[in-house]
Amino acid sequence: MISRKIPLKAPSFWRSENESGSVMQRLYRAANLPDAYLLLHRLQHAGIEARVLNEHAQGGVGEIPFTHAYPEVWLVEPVDAERARSVVADFERRSSSETTVVCPFCNEESPGSFEICWRCGAIIDR
Repeated sequence: MISRKIPLKAPSFWRSENESGSVMQRLYRAANLPDAYLLLHRLQHAGIEARVLNEHAQGGVGEIPFTHAYPEVWLVEPVDAERARSVVADFERRSSSETTVVCPFCNEESPGSFEICWRCGAIIDR
């Protein structure tokens, strides 16, 4: 009998591969889908390529553990991990801020986490 060794791989929810076949790295597990996409857009703005995975998994809660249904942000290139962690730290710091900011154009008060005025659409500088 001929036996072949099959390489063991981590479960698919721990790792994923990008188009070039290199291993992607999980960066962040978000509480909800809007938070995952807010972080994704911040990463893209910083020039870091990332993907949101598990975006449709919440429909499977009950069939799969709820902890496996949280949306996750994965880095396409693990070499970007250090820069991405600083973006995450800034994202979490701004999310927890309870301060308010005033729009310089229309003088409307917005939550401190806003970067764009909800009333006039102007960019709020800090």
